[in-house]
Amino acid sequence: MDEEALLKQFAAQFAHGPDDADDTDAAAAAQGADSTANQVADDADQSPATFDTQQFLNGLDAIFDRHTAATEAGPYLEQAMVDAENAGDEAGLLTVLNETMGFYRSQGRHKENQWIVQRALELAARMGLTTGTSEAWATTLINCATSMRAAKQYDQAEDLYHQAQSVCRHSLAPTDRRLAALHNNLSMLYSETNRPDKAELELREALRIIEASSVNPDADIDVSSSHTNLALTLLTEHKLEDAHWHAAKALEIYRTGHLEHSAHYASALAGFAQVCFAERRYADAVTGYRHALAVIEECYGKDTDYWRITADNLRQAEEAAAQAGVTVDNAGVAGDAGALPQSGSRLPNSPAQGKTGANAASSPSTVSVSTGSAGAAEAVSACPVSGLKLARAFWTQMGKPMIAAKYPQYAGRIAAGLVGHGSECYGFDDAYSQDHDFGPRFCLWLTDEDYAAIGEQLEVAYEALPRKFSVDAQGRVTFEAHARSDASGAFPSAGAGSPVTPRAQGANRRDGVFRIGDFFESITGYHTAPAQTAPHEWLMLQESTLAAATNGEVFADPTGLFSKTRQGFKNMPDDVRLALISKRLGMIAQAGQYNLPRSLKRGDGAAAWLSIHEFVQATASLVFLVNVPMVVGYMPYYKWQFAALRKLSGSMFALLPNVGEQLETVMRLSSAACYGGAGFGEGGKGAAPAIEKINDIVEQIAVDIVKELKREHLTTSGETFLEWQRPYVEDHIASDDPVLKSL
Repeated sequence: MDEEALLKQFAAQFAHGPDDADDTDAAAAAQGADSTANQVADDADQSPATFDTQQFLNGLDAIFDRHTAATEAGPYLEQAMVDAENAGDEAGLLTVLNETMGFYRSQGRHKENQWIVQRALELAARMGLTTGTSEAWATTLINCATSMRAAKQYDQAEDLYHQAQSVCRHSLAPTDRRLAALHNNLSMLYSETNRPDKAELELREALRIIEASSVNPDADIDVSSSHTNLALTLLTEHKLEDAHWHAAKALEIYRTGHLEHSAHYASALAGFAQVCFAERRYADAVTGYRHALAVIEECYGKDTDYWRITADNLRQAEEAAAQAGVTVDNAGVAGDAGALPQSGSRLPNSPAQGKTGANAASSPSTVSVSTGSAGAAEAVSACPVSGLKLARAFWTQMGKPMIAAKYPQYAGRIAAGLVGHGSECYGFDDAYSQDHDFGPRFCLWLTDEDYAAIGEQLEVAYEALPRKFSVDAQGRVTFEAHARSDASGAFPSAGAGSPVTPRAQGANRRDGVFRIGDFFESITGYHTAPAQTAPHEWLMLQESTLAAATNGEVFADPTGLFSKTRQGFKNMPDDVRLALISKRLGMIAQAGQYNLPRSLKRGDGAAAWLSIHEFVQATASLVFLVNVPMVVGYMPYYKWQFAALRKLSGSMFALLPNVGEQLETVMRLSSAACYGGAGFGEGGKGAAPAIEKINDIVEQIAVDIVKELKREHLTTSGETFLEWQRPYVEDHIASDDPVLKSL
């Protein structure tokens, strides 16, 4: 397959990715109440005195929902520009311009789009955005850069991307997925300008951000897409082994999360097929392309460039297979060549990942940290990398070699990783988390038989591992096997080996050597997950408990036993999930829709405050349950509940994505609503405005929940008092076990 075909395939992988996400970012800030397409069309016939941005976005969504964008979107956007300008609404006009850039780009109207780009930049300057670090300015820069890249104006595009990076460093959190989208887009520019080495670096950074922001990287579509994109870039660099690992990992994620019915599964299949073709594994390439075509046809139809490019690649793969004398049956399954990697299959270590930390040379800006042989604190400064990254480096550079040297006969039987209690296991740790129970650590999980043979000795060897390390300017961690003779360039870190609290010692220790069953029992009370036919046991397990048992990362699991046990706790029976959704609907109705307004009318601020607490807890839980814990993970305990909810809501594929922000608004207004705002920073305006706003948000959340239940075919009712939705949901519970039914 020639380079041009490869680049076409590469471009196809991004069809659903960061470009589209960037455009919707501009829209998200202004989205609001629903309106019908007819109302929008009627309003568009006039030049209003004011411009309704929310109504504009709703109307645009309606056009795309009707699949009439090719004929209707252009005139609609042009009229909206006129209306916003006539109304003097600069912010509204900037939103229209951002949406127009995305549409023109998708239609190949690049010449016209350059005018839109110029107009957007001039407007942003007039609004004073160009001297700040607002998200609106960052979004505009990204959309302008992507439009210029599509028009092959690469110099201008690169400059705009670099400006966007500078703004995003100040306006976005380090794990914000929009940063990953920016790195993805920049990697495409480097690929299109024959700089694959730079493209690779950008994609690795995008993957790092997405994994860090993911509730469950092992079942996250965005993580899978990043692996596919990276695999295709590595392919252009002829790094076949690394490309194969990332392409196979992408497929593994879809299968782990049972996401094969996603339209984007085709990208992972085609990406793996592309790698197989380069490896001359033509039968596997044919299998992958045929499967990808089937998904594309089902989701998009045949009349698309996506289908045509993939079909052309399949034709070339079939011709190459025929020339090589390789036969592939009509179902597309290779005869004597390896089939596509199946769910549960283990992948080799990624060559690039295996070398990143251990062989990294220290730079002048390296931070060196020493924690002592037993991790005792010698603290003065915070560790600059996350606990999970530190744990993986500690395992790769110290733990794994120690096992290979001292216990070679067990090296293929020991699982390693970091799972369980602790902020770093959720990926939420920061400098404030490092004052206790933080440092280089990982867990080693053994079968009962292996633990009896080497468990105690292995624990001693683990405790003796050197814990002195350095972190360079790129965030690469290097552990030192021997302490330096002098302390030049080194200083101890408060976060690197902080005091171990009593709750993390003894039977509650969070690292070291464990029997697999004992490890899970210490968290959940069960050696293995309850049976799928034991709903009463599942209902006794709190979501936060299940979150602790299934969080973190597994670095190695040669036998697959630990991962299988862990997966059991992820696999909540769907009947149990539906029963919990019903319970949450009941509490949302009882606490938020019924008792909260009554308590406020009575003037019982304490009861109202507790009602808000119950409403928020139930609603947040429902968001995780609707998104399916197998895919997004479970809601963690209260400290990290909203951190996890924000990450989930930021996902491109999240359901009920706006609820988290609405709940935070409810909590912010609760002081004024419950106690009149006196002394709570609400301006002394009294309770009435806050009460009205909270009640409106509660009802809007209920409306959004009903829409989602309908979309999931869990209800046919439009009733927004959620107690009345419970029978509809419970009708979908297959089991007759009375513990699952509340009515």
